[in-house]
Amino acid sequence: MRVLMRRLLGEWGKYQLEIGKPVRVKRYQVIKQGELERRVLMAMQRPNCQAIIVILDADDDCPKEFAPELLRRAEQAAYDTLVSVVLPKSELESWFVGSIESLHGIRGISAEACSPSDPENIRDAKGYLTQAMEGSRHYLEVDDQPAFADKFDMTQALNNCRSFKKFYYDFRNIVDSLPSLRR
Repeated sequence: MRVLMRRLLGEWGKYQLEIGKPVRVKRYQVIKQGELERRVLMAMQRPNCQAIIVILDADDDCPKEFAPELLRRAEQAAYDTLVSVVLPKSELESWFVGSIESLHGIRGISAEACSPSDPENIRDAKGYLTQAMEGSRHYLEVDDQPAFADKFDMTQALNNCRSFKKFYYDFRNIVDSLPSLRR
């Protein structure tokens, strides 16, 4: 996500904004009552924290139903800090699947790989990416996600993935709202 956020900041000409190191938590832990709040407080203790974006795979939950509850909890914990909650449906990797044509030749993605008509309804987007890779390559989140985030066609993902569109506009709104960036 840091690669993607930096890429967007560059496109928007907001080079002075620093993206902090993520607070990583397993999904099953962070959805527990009190745990999301604890992690938001941890993030807020970092120097110069002005906003928090919670990104969590929706898995089998409906993002439209679950995200508002998580946002309410995060906002209560963050009190005066800007907060967004984005739940990629079903996985963040669906954003890459939704623009896979732009990834041909990157990290083994086959030149024949095509985006399905509804990439966010694929339950195993990581598996889809593995199947799209040539040879015996397997999708590895820690290696492949940053490379894909650096190269995928965001316009295609905006058109094909509602959750990417939500992330994109939430992040843009946060960036535009930060007092340190106003002129």
